Amino acid sequence: MIELKGVTKRYGPLTAVDNVSFSVETGECFGLLGPNGAGKTTIVRMLLDLTRPTSGSLCMNGSPSHFAVCRTGVGYLSEESRVPQHLPGWRYLLRSAELLNMSRPDAIDQCTRIVELVGIKGREGTKVGTYSKGMIQRLRLGAALLGDPQLLILDEPTVGLDPIGIRETRLLLDSLRNRGMTIFLNSHLLSEVEKICDAVAIINRGVLLIKDTTSEIVKDGDGLEDVFVRYVKG
Repeated sequence: MIELKGVTKRYGPLTAVDNVSFSVETGECFGLLGPNGAGKTTIVRMLLDLTRPTSGSLCMNGSPSHFAVCRTGVGYLSEESRVPQHLPGWRYLLRSAELLNMSRPDAIDQCTRIVELVGIKGREGTKVGTYSKGMIQRLRLGAALLGDPQLLILDEPTVGLDPIGIRETRLLLDSLRNRGMTIFLNSHLLSEVEKICDAVAIINRGVLLIKDTTSEIVKDGDGLEDVFVRYVKG
């Protein structure tokens, strides 16, 4: 579903991503891990063609990332984006569905299902300005699920969620993976990544340190957090 080959991204003298290669299999939940400034978001931005690599290639679903067709069937939740405070959550979802050119009946059907799926049922008619940060994050995740994407790219999806919300999000992502959806996840919550991700990659200062199945990485008894610290600190 995703393949990077020798990807480098430079911003002037700064090398944000340095000769990174890895792949993500269809139906896999994959975690991209690294400290702040490691290059994770730059990789996501290149996958979505929001910026182009200096060298190397990225593909999604068999097509180069700069081809618009490869982003068909992709849902994306960015780490930070604003939701209009004056809109009810339901109206925000409907407008998001309109941008996907859904028919009105299909949009209503999907929005009805999603408000229950992400746990905001009963509050979808109230304005976003009255929502907690966690509720806004749930709403944004719901918008990313519109159109039943084959690939879901999530940048820190549990930001602002309480422990119950984090657990519910993990269970939701697990159910989506079990239905065949491919999930590409950036997160600092390593305990949650360890529970849900089939495979992980750790990068630091733009360099890929390790990429393997989660079970292989933690096979010696260390938790993912311990492995992460060991690799990042060298």
